[in-house]
Amino acid sequence: MNRTTRRSLIAASLAAPFLARGALAQSWAPTRPIRFVVPFPPGGATDVVARVLGEGMQGRLGQAVTVENRTGAGGNVGVENVVRSPADGYSILMGTTGTLTINPHLYTSMGFNPANDLAPISMAFATDHVLIVHPSVPAQTAQEFLALVRTRPGALSYGSGGNGTSTHLVAELFKLVARVDIQHVPYRGSAPALNDTVAGNVQAMLDQLPSALGMIQAGRVRALAVTGPRRSRLLPDVPTLAEIGLAEAQATSWGAVMAPANTPAPIVDRLNATIREVLADAAVQARLAAAGADAVTSTPAELAAMMQRETAIWGSVVREARITVN
Repeated sequence: MNRTTRRSLIAASLAAPFLARGALAQSWAPTRPIRFVVPFPPGGATDVVARVLGEGMQGRLGQAVTVENRTGAGGNVGVENVVRSPADGYSILMGTTGTLTINPHLYTSMGFNPANDLAPISMAFATDHVLIVHPSVPAQTAQEFLALVRTRPGALSYGSGGNGTSTHLVAELFKLVARVDIQHVPYRGSAPALNDTVAGNVQAMLDQLPSALGMIQAGRVRALAVTGPRRSRLLPDVPTLAEIGLAEAQATSWGAVMAPANTPAPIVDRLNATIREVLADAAVQARLAAAGADAVTSTPAELAAMMQRETAIWGSVVREARITVN
């Protein structure tokens, strides 16, 4: 697949209708706490959104929704924990672009397939990535950063949340389009990768905006570009990749709530309705927007179709960039 076609497919995928259809029956009511598994450490974008969403869900379901961080293998450990859990509504997952649509191309022996072994419930959020550098990097703009890495191929490094995560794939797409050589340093989640970027142990990162925003605002890292189709309202002075001539590196990450396969329809319907109700709340939308994420919902069928499209798209990126896991 050529880059122009891939970019068109990504744009079409992200433009897919996410608005839910009608009110759903609410015949299921939980009688004990629900585990909300996040397959990355606390502090990253996925964790931030899960905690806001979980808080809203428990008020509407009448039971505690407890976020549980289970990390490892690019998110596969947490995903498999939910895959192997009873399909009774008491274990749900905050899946991501990486865990649901990228990892199947990278981990050939996962032992599970997200498309077959998880039940889609609803989309939850979408967020741009932001190119950040440590203040010691002698580049005040994205153009200066590109000039720097082109004169010092392989000398600089970037952190990611792990092999196959969105912070890895988006960065590799950036490298592919910009034709630059920056060394990849994988971590067990975006939060520790961000910490090492702040410390200067790696020089750059293409982090999700919600997790990087606080460090940008505090001046601990410098934001050079955002990956979305338009400038972020939270960083109005930071250009898009398209504005600096890298339109084909545009990318948006997303997260979605999943359950074990064969979860009964009444449970899926109640969880879907609850999630849509929470994310329709203006106060919740404002909290997510302040963190750099957009609330996004869908029906289970729309989410399944989205996963199918994105799996094909990112598979092409993996092959074209020759990305492998260690």
